[in-house]
Amino acid sequence: MFDFAVFGSLFLTLFVIMDPPGITPIFLALSSGRPVKVQRRMAWQAVCVAFGVIAVFGICGQQILDYLHVSVPALMIAGGLLLLLIALDLLTGKTDEPKQTKDVNVALVPLGMPLLAGPGAIVSVILAVQKADGAAGQISVWAAIVAMHVVLWITMRYSLVIIRVIKDGGVVLVTRLAGMMLSAIAVQQIINGVLQVVQGA
Repeated sequence: MFDFAVFGSLFLTLFVIMDPPGITPIFLALSSGRPVKVQRRMAWQAVCVAFGVIAVFGICGQQILDYLHVSVPALMIAGGLLLLLIALDLLTGKTDEPKQTKDVNVALVPLGMPLLAGPGAIVSVILAVQKADGAAGQISVWAAIVAMHVVLWITMRYSLVIIRVIKDGGVVLVTRLAGMMLSAIAVQQIINGVLQVVQGA
């Protein structure tokens, strides 16, 4: 009743795409300056949002895209542009957004989506669900999805210790580095989307 090959394949794919170690500095940059309780809530909210989005697209993702007449490359380009805007804010140190609103938005966008539940993860889950054979395959697919989100929550939850170690100066440095990393991810995602459009033309 459990296919370890399917579980391992999807878990590794999602691990590479969602990149828990790589998300840590971005989470630290976006959550710095807030009470520990708020930071923990942000980590939990981000994982819940990501899982919700992944679950919805896993169940009826292809139908959603077909109904909206949205292609996968378009989804990738839109996600890349959104990430690029967030990266520019991190690089320039923009902090003019109200703190309470920012707390909520950061957990939902960009952490929950499109950083965690991005186009790559969504497409991988849609394909995995479609290819899974029988109950054993479906159980293995959803077990991999749940396991990946548990890993993401643990990673972000315990990365808060780093903030208390590196202090304010370190947080500023991490914020700038995260902005550079995020901008590179965003540009690469846009390039991948454009290439897919060109190849499909």
